[in-house]
Amino acid sequence: MESFSANSARSFIGRNVNLHLKDGAVIINVQLTKLLKGAGKNNNTIEYSPPGNHKATRVLLRNIAWAEMLNLNLMQSAG
Repeated sequence: MESFSANSARSFIGRNVNLHLKDGAVIINVQLTKLLKGAGKNNNTIEYSPPGNHKATRVLLRNIAWAEMLNLNLMQSAG
């Protein structure tokens, strides 16, 4: 299985996703805001924030297994 790469991450910028980490944890319903290039090999980070919150958090790209895009229209119509 391929790792989550910078090219994959770039396609999710500005979208709401669930981030599935390699350790089995899931970061739910966050918006990816930036892809930051780190010094050295494999030190790229992705910056994300929860909807409505402007405080961003970062996670190393190499710790992400995959990202699942969310359909917010389904969530809004249910409530």
